[in-house]
Amino acid sequence: SNNNKKMLKFVVVALLFCSVLGQQAGTNTPEVHPQLPTQYCTNATGCTTQETSVVLDSNWRWVHSVPGYTNCYTGNTWNTQLCPDPETCAQNCALDGANYEGTYGVSASGDTLTLGFVTGANVGSRNYLMNSESTYQIFHLKNKEFTFDVDVSQLPCGLNGALYFVEMPEDGGMSQYPTNKAGAAYGTGYCDAQCPSDLKFIDGQANVLDWTPNPANPNAGNGFYGSCCVEMDIWESNSISTAYTPHVCSTTGLYRCNGTACGNGNERYDGVCDKDGCDFNSYRLGDQTFFGPSMTVDTTKPFTVVTQFFTDDGTDSGTLNEIRRVYVQNGKIIENSVTNVPGMQNFDSVSDGFCTAQKTAFGDQNEFETKGGLAVMGQAMDRGMVLVMSLWDDYAVDMLWLDSDYPLTKSPSTPGVARGTCATSSGKPSYVESTYPNANVKYGNIKWGEIGSTFAAL
Repeated sequence: SNNNKKMLKFVVVALLFCSVLGQQAGTNTPEVHPQLPTQYCTNATGCTTQETSVVLDSNWRWVHSVPGYTNCYTGNTWNTQLCPDPETCAQNCALDGANYEGTYGVSASGDTLTLGFVTGANVGSRNYLMNSESTYQIFHLKNKEFTFDVDVSQLPCGLNGALYFVEMPEDGGMSQYPTNKAGAAYGTGYCDAQCPSDLKFIDGQANVLDWTPNPANPNAGNGFYGSCCVEMDIWESNSISTAYTPHVCSTTGLYRCNGTACGNGNERYDGVCDKDGCDFNSYRLGDQTFFGPSMTVDTTKPFTVVTQFFTDDGTDSGTLNEIRRVYVQNGKIIENSVTNVPGMQNFDSVSDGFCTAQKTAFGDQNEFETKGGLAVMGQAMDRGMVLVMSLWDDYAVDMLWLDSDYPLTKSPSTPGVARGTCATSSGKPSYVESTYPNANVKYGNIKWGEIGSTFAAL
């Protein structure tokens, strides 16, 4: 209709008017955040529902010209006319709204989020919890616990349903970088302890310098900059193996790295973040019957994961000194597995002492200790962290570090090498994407609050 044309004309003029501002928010698809209510709990008053929602990370989104529909980025390459340099690209290009279920396989129902694996050309997703239309929910987890239900029954070898916290900016970086006009509403500002350089935008600028398409991955490449920050991996898992892993950095907040600071390749231990982390993987630590199909924690059925963050003096202001894990399944509380490694005393939680003993027993470099250990993780929690819920496959090393034998250069009988029962030939993205496109993970019933307030036995 004529009315529609007038409206279109107005939108185009408005977009033209905005185009000098920088990394834009596109409106070709309306951005509607799926509602995902969560609960905050205290021992005195129980749990109170929070009106929270989820947003898809900006890296998965269509990036196009403003105004118009021309791709700024196609497959794994940038449009050099629209994106000759970082600043011009941020001015010329917009992140668009997401069709969550149709394009990305992301859907919320009640308090449960389902992430699909292959949806059309899309693979996996990364999503953040929001507490308003323009801000992420910020978590302060010291002297608190975080609990969620998970269903990993549809996650085969090579997949990783990951739920974790990173020290992202609350508004996605908008206030700090005026060229970022999209912000948390469009999932900007990601960082983690791997200092990922595959992000298309960092600090309000396009990561186009030295962009190199990934020869193995049709959707990804790597730019000059990486995006680093402290990362608390509450949950990395499939139906075979699981791990929880704190990673610390010598920097605070989102740090845009380049060169040695990113810790790539043989500079792994020279970067600002501890990429190995201090992991508690029950199988790797000597209990081969604890986690898996029909095991103590039976991955063919849903269960509840509780992670508790204890401080040295039992207060919110104390120093983080222990991260404990409890499971609940079929109404029964299941205490975490106990380590069974030659020459290593028994542990059932993550502490600085555990990390030192584990790294020593496995002959691994203790970068976690070098970068400050749990105390530094606690400082990031004081500043506040954002919840990430994702599903991914691994174009670097086929997820062997989680569920198989890794590294391949060492004998599987060497302590610390065997991490799960998956074959070393498993986990190749081309195989899992074509064989298990309908794989998915469900996260639900998210609760956080005072220790002991978020779960109970039936």
